[in-house]
Amino acid sequence: MRQGRERPLTVHHLNQLLLVCSLVLLIAVAAVRISSRSGLPSLLVYLAIGVAMGQDGIGDIKFDNAELVQVIGYGALVVILAEGGLGTKWKEAKPALPAASALALGGVAVSVGVTAAGAHYLTGLEWRQALIVGAVVSSTDAAAVFSVLRRIPLPKRITGTLEAESGFNDAPVVILVVAFSTAGPIEHWYVLIGEIALELAIGAAIGLAVGWLGSWGLKHVALPASGLYPIAVMSIAIAAYAAGALAHGSGFLAVYLASMVMGNARLPHWPATRGFADGLGWLAQIGMFVLLGLLVTPHELGDDILPALVIGLVLTMVARPLSVVLCLVPFRVPWQEQALMSWAGLRGAVPIILATIPMVEGVAGSHRIFNIVFVLVVVYTLVQGPTLPWLARKLRLGKGDEAADLGIESAPLERLRGHLLSVTIPEGSKMHGVEVNELRLPTGAAVTLVVRDGTSFVPLPTTGLRRGDELLVVATDPVRDAAEARLRAVGHGGKLAGWLGSGGTEGARRSRR
Repeated sequence: MRQGRERPLTVHHLNQLLLVCSLVLLIAVAAVRISSRSGLPSLLVYLAIGVAMGQDGIGDIKFDNAELVQVIGYGALVVILAEGGLGTKWKEAKPALPAASALALGGVAVSVGVTAAGAHYLTGLEWRQALIVGAVVSSTDAAAVFSVLRRIPLPKRITGTLEAESGFNDAPVVILVVAFSTAGPIEHWYVLIGEIALELAIGAAIGLAVGWLGSWGLKHVALPASGLYPIAVMSIAIAAYAAGALAHGSGFLAVYLASMVMGNARLPHWPATRGFADGLGWLAQIGMFVLLGLLVTPHELGDDILPALVIGLVLTMVARPLSVVLCLVPFRVPWQEQALMSWAGLRGAVPIILATIPMVEGVAGSHRIFNIVFVLVVVYTLVQGPTLPWLARKLRLGKGDEAADLGIESAPLERLRGHLLSVTIPEGSKMHGVEVNELRLPTGAAVTLVVRDGTSFVPLPTTGLRRGDELLVVATDPVRDAAEARLRAVGHGGKLAGWLGSGGTEGARRSRR
């Protein structure tokens, strides 16, 4: 009789599972368009899909495996951090690195202390629970921030600071949450600080080393197919996380730094790699948020709504602004930028994932902690998300006159000792109207083909370039970097770039020294 009741997985069941997963992904992808028009971070839509599929929704799926969610969430977070690191521009992040590091370390400490005190004295949480909540919600989420700010180009100091902070502060927050969630009291706070510093140092060293070695290898070893380059880059990034974690360091910091090194190394087939990483990042976010939505039980949230609102108010109006002001005092950041960075501390994927740690560790009241964090993230993302572009405009921090960057993909031609650059001229590029001979490419580089409206032709020196054109540029090895730098300079500054102070060939030579 027992064997008669068993229902092994069959091809029919697998087909049903694939159909459901495909429908969920299609709905989630369509939701990206809705969120982009409404100004809301897409994470809310994905959470809503998970809640709708859960036990209080139309799907009536009962799911309460917090340990599985934590494991999958960690994996998704690795992919998201890798994608974020690949997209971080070192030129923008370098000047903001000291301020971002101060926010990621000192800012987290201030935020945890203030938020935990508010949670304890205003909502009655025990100190351990209050500290866990304070640590969980102290990590910012760059994906949530820039999903609503993508239409408003901001000063590089702001974008660089916010990106680097979000990449750095995950590591100390994870360490704090794990420390507060483990059994037994924390006796010596300075020991905990020492452990955090050691783990960050190990993770940083491994991440930089893996990123440099991976970049060197991808530049000097030609893979048999261009589609292997994106897979290799993501594999190297994930290997950095694994190596950092196995060495008892911060794997999250390792994967972010390794990805940032590779993202600024001018690797072959880079646009394809960025597109692949971006797609994986979206897939990781969709799966993670749907799973988190399944884990929450909506009918149990009623008693935790008010505490979540109170803690969120303390975090948003007191802890975050105070941490920004205190940490940025030495850097003399204008008050307008401080105000925007204070309001831009959106909480997204990381806090909800970290809220599963005390559940797995069996901390008393862990389900209440998860519910509070869930409500806090949803409510304050609804409040902060749509108002961020408005605040940026009110503070006059938007820079709408910047030209769009060119899409340049590079493929090595090893036997010919050259490179083939595929250049796409986007809307807003100042290369529109520039003639081929006005590009003033260095000797050894030439535009060999133009694709316009689906038709390809060999250009003349007097051929004018247009928005939407795709160019094929052949460059020898010695001038490859200079040719790309010149193309980007013309894209930003027009045909007079170099003569009027914009970067050009000489700037490229200086940047390589």
